[in-house]
Amino acid sequence: MAFASGGGAAGVLTARFARQVVLGRWFMVFACLLILSASGATYIFGIYSKVLKSALGYDQRTLNTLSFFKDLGANVGVLSGLINEVTPPWVVLSMGAAMNLAGYLMIYLAIDRRTAPPPVWLMCIYICVGANSQSFANTGALVTCVKNFPESRGIVLGLLKGFVGLSGAVFTQLYLAIYGDDAKSLVLLIAWLPAAVSILFVHTVRIMPYPRPSRRGGSASSAATSNDAFFCFLYISIALASYLLVMIVVQKQVNFSHAAYAVSAAALLLILLLPLAVVVKQEYKIQKELEESLNEPPTVTVEKPAAALQLAAERQSQSAAAAAGTEPEASKKKQRPPASCLGSCLKHMFSPPAQGEDYSILQALVSVDMLVLFLATICGVGGTLTAIDNMGQIGQSLGYPAKSINTFVSLISIWNYAGRVTSGFASEIFLARYRFPRPLMLTAVLLLSCVGHLLIAFGVPQSLYAASVVIGFCFGAQWPLLFAIISEVFGLKYYSTLYNFGSVASPIGAYVLNVRVAGYLYDVEAAKQHGGSLAGGDKTCIGVQCFKKAFLIITAATVAGALVSLVLVWRTRNFYKGDIYAKFRAAAEEEELPAGDSASTAEQQRKEAESTAVNGKKG
Repeated sequence: MAFASGGGAAGVLTARFARQVVLGRWFMVFACLLILSASGATYIFGIYSKVLKSALGYDQRTLNTLSFFKDLGANVGVLSGLINEVTPPWVVLSMGAAMNLAGYLMIYLAIDRRTAPPPVWLMCIYICVGANSQSFANTGALVTCVKNFPESRGIVLGLLKGFVGLSGAVFTQLYLAIYGDDAKSLVLLIAWLPAAVSILFVHTVRIMPYPRPSRRGGSASSAATSNDAFFCFLYISIALASYLLVMIVVQKQVNFSHAAYAVSAAALLLILLLPLAVVVKQEYKIQKELEESLNEPPTVTVEKPAAALQLAAERQSQSAAAAAGTEPEASKKKQRPPASCLGSCLKHMFSPPAQGEDYSILQALVSVDMLVLFLATICGVGGTLTAIDNMGQIGQSLGYPAKSINTFVSLISIWNYAGRVTSGFASEIFLARYRFPRPLMLTAVLLLSCVGHLLIAFGVPQSLYAASVVIGFCFGAQWPLLFAIISEVFGLKYYSTLYNFGSVASPIGAYVLNVRVAGYLYDVEAAKQHGGSLAGGDKTCIGVQCFKKAFLIITAATVAGALVSLVLVWRTRNFYKGDIYAKFRAAAEEEELPAGDSASTAEQQRKEAESTAVNGKKG
């Protein structure tokens, strides 16, 4: 990385600047990228499920039960959200690391026969606890980043969720380099690596005060909140995805030695550490901006103390009330008898604030907007997840070679990543430039996914490649849009809990459309092909009819979800026409410190003290 001058480069090589980098907001983003890059163990269940089945003597039904509890743990993260509401992020990250280590380590000991084979119900608990650690890592890292960069939340969500989408492929490359092609050791890697990364950065991830406006302009410091760094992170993530894409294809065609796997993993780690250069560059810009602002003469303003202004406002209110013959509102509040907590909650639960303000948890959960968003997500995510989970069987039923099936199943993680970063960055750009509402973009993604469902339903020759691209892309694209809409419509105050509530739509949709629709209709068709019964025989179904009815139903459900999402588009049309981030800039401008304003100084100290209390540590 080049700096403006030799003196500037020398200024970087100091302990003071190193401390600034490590404690800065951009290093916090880098830490979150690494944490989420190691949080995708649930995406590679298919790699170690075979050894799980053979080592413990499970049948397919038992294995599917374990898979359900894995998905349940990964997506039901309301507990982590509630904990994050009342504790600093390091608590959630530490708990997630402990759960990950405990859950997957017990699974490893069971399949490696270090312990007696546990009963199925206990294995379900192990995998549910281990998978639930993913929601703790997501809550601690992703929610904190969104709160630290509220004006770039779409970009933040797309970028971080993109790294989550790539994490499965990252895990695969690392385990091949460290342990070789040993699925048992993969479970051991899943147990210790995410826990180690979370503990390493446990105090780096924290809530930070929003940067105050610079003296030279009316906006916040450009280097502290600029989207330029996020675009640099995006380019690095594209390089990472491209590298993984090439390695997946090449490794399917060429037999790699252990040394070759080690070299490819070393290159992978180098790409993962590249964002650190962007962090140093941004902190250097922040340092230069601070030095330039200190060289400018201060602006001196004379203002009344805040206490005097408040007293004058109260007197004016009292005199106006006396002239009108009514009591001031403040005295009315004092005379009101205190209502019970339960009564107050129930009273305000159905009286939500305006869209964009901070809803309480109950206000958000019972609101029409959340209900509409939840139903649309059940249809959209449930349909695409059903296609992804059954992609191997779909390819088998349509007569694709096993090697081709393995390749495009492996590449789904790349299309998943592409959908996440595209929807996050594109929705943020369209929203900022054209006031294009995010709910309408969600509608477009749902309609696009119908193309992939129909290609599967009608079994168009050689179309499964295109279908896997469309479905993987649309599955990934829905998540940043869902989480950004929740943060914008319902506010950030209880975002930790509401974010995790939105994830619950995934297992509900998967259960209804995958188990009750696709699984049932597949078994019915397979039974027809095997004499009317599947008892003790071959359960494989061959032909277009195996998934035709199921995906026609899924297509209809997805179209219904798109129509439901249009209700949210209509209800939020006026909200998205305005400047939804104006309040964050206004709050930052109020924290401007003019010379001689002791009240403003006290207010800033109070906010910094609150931030310290939230994080449990001065950062």
